Amino acid sequence: MSRAQQNTLLSIGMPERDQLNKELGGGIPRGSIVLMEGDYGAGKSALSQRFAYGLVDEGASVTMLSTELTVSGFIDQMYSLRYDVTKPLLNEELLFLAADFDSGGNFSESDADRKELLKRLMEAETMWNSDVIILDTFDSILRNDPTFEALVRNNDERQAALEIISFFRDMISSGKVIVLTVDPSAVGDDAIGPFRSIADVFLELQMVEVGSDVRRNIAVKRFAGMGSQVGDSIGFSVRSGTGIVIESRSVA
Repeated sequence: MSRAQQNTLLSIGMPERDQLNKELGGGIPRGSIVLMEGDYGAGKSALSQRFAYGLVDEGASVTMLSTELTVSGFIDQMYSLRYDVTKPLLNEELLFLAADFDSGGNFSESDADRKELLKRLMEAETMWNSDVIILDTFDSILRNDPTFEALVRNNDERQAALEIISFFRDMISSGKVIVLTVDPSAVGDDAIGPFRSIADVFLELQMVEVGSDVRRNIAVKRFAGMGSQVGDSIGFSVRSGTGIVIESRSVA
């Protein structure tokens, strides 16, 4: 990989722990939208947490918005994967934000607040100051915004996504990276379609049951601006006390 290529990538580091950065061609392209799609349990949160930890370790600033974890839950989860985020949080290199959603993925505040959910997200200036912004899970935000839902029901999903996509493009124009995790079973193809279309990096997380074992896989659907060659399939597991472990790779 040339020096010019290295300067256009944000390394997710940790070569001594796993080979994820190498498997992804040396890092995430600056100025990109990354869509990480997979069903419940596929490993979206674990991978986004791995991204956050590795990026901060490499000197990038990261904002992580979670619709599932509280601050203490996030710290405990990261600790269980041997990703100690205490120092990055205290040094404000990592900003963690817990969205107020209940266990069913529904927004807990008033209907008036719910109607302004995407608008409030875009107007939260502090969270967009980081080099990398991770929204986990983005589908919870989409399906809790009534305006977005209404447009999708009227088969106008592109209009529904237009404002937030325009905002994302404005953010990445300065070199920022936005990572979106999505459960397709929660919102449907019509709602996700526009975000699939504009994603610079599109990773589909898959699960396959082999006997009593569950094997996870990253299918690389799109990877614009890659450094070195990126395989079309990356096998991985999530292990307590270890974190992400790369299991296998096949090159297209």
